[in-house]
Order: sequence, then C-alpha cells, then structure tokens
Amino acid sequence: MEIQSTKANFTDERGEIRDILTHEDIDAVTYITFAKGAVRGNHYHEETIQWDYVLSGVIECYSRQGIEGPIEMKVLTAGDLVKHPIGECHALRALEPASMLSLSKGPRKGFDYEKDVIRLKEKMIS
Repeated sequence: MEIQSTKANFTDERGEIRDILTHEDIDAVTYITFAKGAVRGNHYHEETIQWDYVLSGVIECYSRQGIEGPIEMKVLTAGDLVKHPIGECHALRALEPASMLSLSKGPRKGFDYEKDVIRLKEKMIS
C-alpha cells in the first residue's frame, strides 16, 4: 500500500487546484460513498491497479501482499491517495460517513467491474 497526502498545486482567493494523479493512464474513475461503519473491498485484482482518493470522512485502509502474510492498516483522511498494486488484497472501513474516488487502470471498470475482482474467501475485515 502506497499512501500519498496530496498538496495543492495552486491556491488563491477563488480556491485551489490539486493534481490527484499524474502521468498514469486511467480506464475508469468511480465515485464511492460509505455510511459510518461500512466495509468495502475484501478483494484483490489480477490485472488492475487501483488508486483510492479520499474526498471526505475518515477511512481505515487494510492491505496485504498476496493471500497470506501480515495485514497493514493506515487511516486515510480527505486528500489522501492510496495505491493498490496488482495482487494486493485491500479492504476499507469508514469510521464516519465518507466518500472517495476510485481510479483504475485495467479491466475492472464499468459493467466489467466484476471481471477482475477476486473476492477473499477469508475477509481481512468485516
């Protein structure tokens, strides 16, 4: 799991301009909301890289390389960008109502969402 706290590229009295991701080809941008306590993910992708950008709220992000091994957890807040490389198991739990953008490169997109979502038999979190 790679986490980056994004920074404004430009700010003035009108507001700010902020690059979320640069120099990457993206196949889909998906808006996702969470109710407090909601869990999403508990899966991995065999061919898709996924970046999650937190718009609002506080989210616990769990990840693990492969099916076994230690689980890493980081707390994400608005402006944080996390990268889930191919094969990384990941799950998210909202500590309060939250929203994020999920950007993906690979076959996991649109009506093909399930084509590259491999659900974990044993969930990392529930």
